[in-house]
Amino acid sequence: MKSGRATPIAFLALSAAAGAAQEPPRTLTEVRVLVRTEQGPLENARVTAARDIADADIPEIQGEIRARLTGAAGVAVLRLGAGRWLIAVNHLAYTPNTAPLSLVPPLPADTAITITLTAAAAELEELVVQSTRTGRPLRRVEDLPLRVEVLGRDEIEEKLLMTPGDIGMLLNETGGLRVQTTSPSLGGATIRVQGLRGRYTVLLADGLPLYGGQVGGLGLLQIPPMDLGQLEVIKGAASALYGSSALGGVVNLIARRPGEESRRELLVNATTLAGADLVGYEEGARGSWRHSLLVGGHYQRRTDQDSDGWTDVPGYRRLVVRPRLFWNGEQFRSLFLTLGLTVEDRDGGTLPGRLAPDGLPFAEGLNTGRLDVGGEYRAAVGTDGLLTIRSSSMTQDHDLRFGSVVEHDRHSTWFGEASLSRTWPRVVAVAGLAAQRDWYRHRDLPGFNYDFTVFGAFTHAELTVGPGVTAAVSARLDRHDKYGTFFNPRVSGLVSLGRTWRVRASAGTGFFSPTPFTETTEVTGLSRLEAFTGVRAEKARSASLDVGGFAGLLEVNLTLFGSVIDEAVDDVPAAAADRIVLVNLPGPTHTAGAEGLARYRREVGSGAVAITASYTYVRATEPLPDGSGRREVPLTPRHSLGVVGVWEGREGREGREGREREIDRGWRVGVETYFTGRQALEDNPFLNRSRSYVVFGVLVERRLGRLRLFVNGENLFGSRQTRHAPLVRPSRAPDGRWTTDAWAPLEGRVVNGGLRIVW
Repeated sequence: MKSGRATPIAFLALSAAAGAAQEPPRTLTEVRVLVRTEQGPLENARVTAARDIADADIPEIQGEIRARLTGAAGVAVLRLGAGRWLIAVNHLAYTPNTAPLSLVPPLPADTAITITLTAAAAELEELVVQSTRTGRPLRRVEDLPLRVEVLGRDEIEEKLLMTPGDIGMLLNETGGLRVQTTSPSLGGATIRVQGLRGRYTVLLADGLPLYGGQVGGLGLLQIPPMDLGQLEVIKGAASALYGSSALGGVVNLIARRPGEESRRELLVNATTLAGADLVGYEEGARGSWRHSLLVGGHYQRRTDQDSDGWTDVPGYRRLVVRPRLFWNGEQFRSLFLTLGLTVEDRDGGTLPGRLAPDGLPFAEGLNTGRLDVGGEYRAAVGTDGLLTIRSSSMTQDHDLRFGSVVEHDRHSTWFGEASLSRTWPRVVAVAGLAAQRDWYRHRDLPGFNYDFTVFGAFTHAELTVGPGVTAAVSARLDRHDKYGTFFNPRVSGLVSLGRTWRVRASAGTGFFSPTPFTETTEVTGLSRLEAFTGVRAEKARSASLDVGGFAGLLEVNLTLFGSVIDEAVDDVPAAAADRIVLVNLPGPTHTAGAEGLARYRREVGSGAVAITASYTYVRATEPLPDGSGRREVPLTPRHSLGVVGVWEGREGREGREGREREIDRGWRVGVETYFTGRQALEDNPFLNRSRSYVVFGVLVERRLGRLRLFVNGENLFGSRQTRHAPLVRPSRAPDGRWTTDAWAPLEGRVVNGGLRIVW
C-alpha cells in the first residue's frame, strides 16, 4: 500500500519538475512603487529606475521601462530585469528620495516597494507651467527656453477680492499687458500685449479656445477668477505654437486642480457704485475622480459719474456656471472635461429721460448667451511617449442694440488637436495636427457671414545643448481656406549664468486672419461697415531678449522686445458719409520697448512682506491710411509704472486629524500705485493727446478661520477721464459712436467690500 501511494505522488512531482524545466526563465518583473507622504499616496510623482553603479557592466535589457508618473493611488509600475537598481522619486513640492532594490534570479512575477517623501522647504517652492506644447505638465518656469510669465494663486486671490466678477484687473495689472476699453458705454475690453492691438491676443482656458477663436470685446468681463489656479502669458508672435490668432501673444487661464478633501467657498461683494457679486465654488474627490463647480451671479447698476446724461459705467446682470471634471489613472492617463454657460444683459447709452447731442435718446445694449464645452485626454505611449487629444466647441449669441439699429448674430468655434510627444535624454519633442473652424451668421446682414476653416501641422522640440544651455525650435504650417498657406517658425534659447541668473532670447513669425470684427466693429455692430472684401492676412515678426535672476531676496528681470506687422488691418472712414471700411495699412507697424520687473519677498516674524515693481516702455508707430506719413499708434502709453506692496501675517497653530497646521487667521494689507503716461488719441474732438494719471488703491483682509472679511478702495485719488475732457462727442463718428475712446478710468473712486467663507 505504501508503495502504491508513493508512485503517483512521485509521478506528479516529476511531472511538475519537468514542466518547470520547460518554462523559460523570467527576464522582467513588475515592480510596483508606492509613493507616500504624511497625507497619504502622492499623485504625479516621477519614479525613475537606474542601474546601481555596481551593475554598470550588466547589459541593459532592451525595451524595459525606466520612468513612470504615479497615478491617483500613488503607484507607478516599472518592468525591470535582474540586478541592483536605484529607485528615485521626484516631485516639485517634496524633497527627492531614493531606495535601493536588488532583483535576484529566478525573478518573481511582481514585487513591491514603498518610498516616502517629505515636504520641501518653503524656499524650494516654484511656479510651474501647467500646460506646455510638449504636453508634459509641471514644467518649471526657470527651465523653459521660451519665456512664460506665470501668476500664481496668491496674485489671483488678491485680485479676486478687488473684482470678483471678471479678470480685467488681474490682466491689467500684469506687466506688459493692458486691458483697453473698446466701448465706454457698454464696457467692452480687449487685451493688448506689449502695445499690440487686442485682436492679436489669444485667450485660452486650459489650452482650449473656450471663448472663441477671436475673443469678443466683452469676453474678459464675463470670467470670474475664483476657480482659476494660475495665469500664463506668452508675449510676442506665437503662431508657431498656437495658430493664426496668436500674432501678439497668448493668455492661458489655468483652472484650480481640486484636492483630495472637499472644499467650498462663498463670496459676497458690494460696491459703492451699486454693484454686487455672489460667487460660489465647490470641489471634491471620489477615488481617481475629482470635480469643481463655479456659479456666479453679478449685478451692476448703470451709473453717470459726470452727470451728462450718458452712461459711464454700464449696467449688467450676469450668470456664469462652470463645472469641471478631472480623472487621473495610472501610467500617466488623465481626462479633463469642462462645460461653461454665460448669460448676460448689458445696458448703456443715454439714461432714461436724457438725450444725445442730436436731441434724441440713444440707448445701447448687448444681450449675450454663450455655451462652451471642452476636454483633454492624455495617455502614455510606449516607454517615453505621451499622446494628447484635446477638443472644444463654443456657440455665442448676441443681440446688439445701437440706437435705432438692432443686430442679431451667432459666433461658433470648433477646435480639435492631437499631438504625440516623446522624451529622450537631451530632447523633448512633440508633433501634432490641429483643425479649427470659425463660423459666423448675421441674421440682419447676411453679407458679412463667413465660415473659415484652418488645418495645421506643428512640431516643437526642446534640446539640452549643454550644462545650463537649452534651445527650443517650433514650426507650424497652416492652411486657411480663405487666406492661403502660412509657415511660421519660432526659435528660443536659454543660457543659465550660474545658479541664479538666466538669459533668454526668442524670435518668431506669425499671421492673423482678419474677420469683419475689429476693436471698433465688435462693439458698434456691422451696420455701418462696407462690404468685407479685399482684405489680406496680416503678418508679423517679433523678437525679445530678457535677463533675469536673483540677488539675494530680490528677483529682477529686464526684457527688450520689438515687432513688425505688415499689412495691419484698420477701419477708416469710407467714401460714403457715415460709413467705415476695413483696409490694409500701406506700410509696416513698428513696435519696440522694454519691460522691467523687480520682486522682493521677506519673512517677517509670523508674516511676510512682498513688494513688486514693474515698468513698461512702448514706442509704436503705424502708417497713415492714405500713405502720407506715420503716426503713433493710438491708445498706447509710452510709459507705465506699477508698485504693489503686500503684508500678510498669520497667527498661531492648531491640530487637525493628528497633524499640525497653520490656523487660517491673520491680516493681509495691500497697497498699490499705477502710473499711466500720455497716449496719442484718434478722432477725438477735445484732445490730441491724453493726460497722464495715477491710480492708487488699498486692500485690507481679515481672516478668522473660515470667515474672511475684506474691504478694497480702488482709484482712491479719483482719477477720471471726464475730469479732463467730455466723453460724449458733439456729433456721431463715422462708425456710429457718440463717445470718444476711453483712455483713463471712467468710474472714478470705487470702494468694495464683503465677506468670503471657506469650509
